[in-house]
Amino acid sequence: MRGGDTSGLRAYNERLIISSIRQNGAQSKAEIARATGLSGQAASVIVNALLNEGILLKQDKVRGGVGQPYTPIALNPAGAYSLGIKIGRRSTEAILVDFNGNTVAARETTYPAPLSEMVMPTAVTHARELLSVLGPRNPDRIAGVGVAMPGELHEWSVELGLPPGALDGWRGIDVAGELEAALDLPVTLYNDASAACAAEMAAGGSIICNSALYIYLGTFIGGGMVINGQLYRGDQLNAAVIGPMPMESHDEDGRPQQLIRFASVIQLEQALDAAGLDGRAIISGSKGPDDSAQAVFLRWTEVAAASLARATVAAASIIDFERVVIDGLLSPGWRDHLIVALRQKIEGFNRAGLSPFEIVAGSIGPRARVLGAALLPLHMQFSPDTELLARSPTAFRHSVETQ
Repeated sequence: MRGGDTSGLRAYNERLIISSIRQNGAQSKAEIARATGLSGQAASVIVNALLNEGILLKQDKVRGGVGQPYTPIALNPAGAYSLGIKIGRRSTEAILVDFNGNTVAARETTYPAPLSEMVMPTAVTHARELLSVLGPRNPDRIAGVGVAMPGELHEWSVELGLPPGALDGWRGIDVAGELEAALDLPVTLYNDASAACAAEMAAGGSIICNSALYIYLGTFIGGGMVINGQLYRGDQLNAAVIGPMPMESHDEDGRPQQLIRFASVIQLEQALDAAGLDGRAIISGSKGPDDSAQAVFLRWTEVAAASLARATVAAASIIDFERVVIDGLLSPGWRDHLIVALRQKIEGFNRAGLSPFEIVAGSIGPRARVLGAALLPLHMQFSPDTELLARSPTAFRHSVETQ
């Protein structure tokens, strides 16, 4: 992939121009120069080089307005691609996105248990199938592969209804290394909820502030953190996972229970199954909820909202988030009901000394994790800020609106 053939200021300015077009849309060379602060000559030279490389493309000349006709310069959708893989406790997903973040193709496999001996070959197969969609054209235009998966996957066999040790196959697996060897592409591993947070920042519209706590209601609850307008992953790449946060109640051994046991979608799924309903089908939307399912959901919500309220207030006492964003596997109606219940539960806390924060719904939904995994390699390859994902709420907006 390009990027290693230039260095220093020239490489930075290339990324600056690409970022400006991504955020502002097609622009003339003069507009690019003004937006980036480059001289007209410097901007023109770099734009011409990127046009020759196929990273940018010219649109039809605009005539009839005030001033001279001009030619808008846009990102070339075929200028770069990226692959995202989500390895989850219930499914493996993969998507191929173009330079605009639009989904070119997707694959998904569901399973009752995330056994490594089945999941890893499935991930490789999906990735190869998606790469084959491009055919022999420009294999060097793949920015990389992002993998979103929960940490310590082997620790949660009992919670998934599996025998103890059933997921021990994940112990010691170098997921990124194995995928790199199989695909011959650079692979970067991300916490799945952090990847979802990245998708909301880059392609959604709910993180429009400089600090936010992002909560993804997956099979197991997880989270991400935005500080100073940037995705913060932590020194050990495990920031704001939120699920292990201790709760007030204790287990049979006297240890504090964790949020993951009260506000994860798996508890809702299990409760629906116990009521004789198809929990996975109802939560996935393939089967509409009836009155019985609604009653189960309301009982789950009472517990989940109370636990989330304690967790969000505790988190806000450490970092004064402006906003808490809730997204995940729930349907929009159920998610919004949970948010209303969460707001009500928070009102019952003494918040003296805390800064105010608002609670809003995310805008992407179940695909946030795999979409974030796909967008992050494009960001790393082409953004001026290659270390952290700076908040850019319009950067990949088209990718969500067209799905």
